[in-house]
Amino acid sequence: MVEPGIAVKKSVKLTIDSDHTAMRDLQDQILQDVVRYGYDSHSQFAIRLALEEGLINAIKHGNRFDPNKKVQVEYNIDTRQLDIILEDEGPGFERHGVPDPTLDENVEKCSGRGILLMEAYMDSIEWTRGGRRVHMIKKNESEPNN
Repeated sequence: MVEPGIAVKKSVKLTIDSDHTAMRDLQDQILQDVVRYGYDSHSQFAIRLALEEGLINAIKHGNRFDPNKKVQVEYNIDTRQLDIILEDEGPGFERHGVPDPTLDENVEKCSGRGILLMEAYMDSIEWTRGGRRVHMIKKNESEPNN
């Protein structure tokens, strides 16, 4: 584990294939860093959930499982916070055009739940580049200055 109080930052940029194996390998890599940088179990859970939903959205809805399309990933982590950027090569979407899955008329629809979870569990989330790019931030809840 990184020594508490030392803000040694790790920055990673990489590209993954649009498949579940690449997605799982990336999740494992990021979650290992989250543990190493001393994030508590609540933060670990939030990151795991939001990362999985974001990657599934990029691979399934953005790139439509096209093996020729990739997902660009960038993450920066230190003891205070994790920044994750995911960008697919799909057509994008309008965030406000996704039906609210908590409304009665949408309860049985299969869309929107992942986005809702991502927004609920991360401290900050921003959709850009026509919905093809998501930037998520999670603060380390065990860090005293957060």
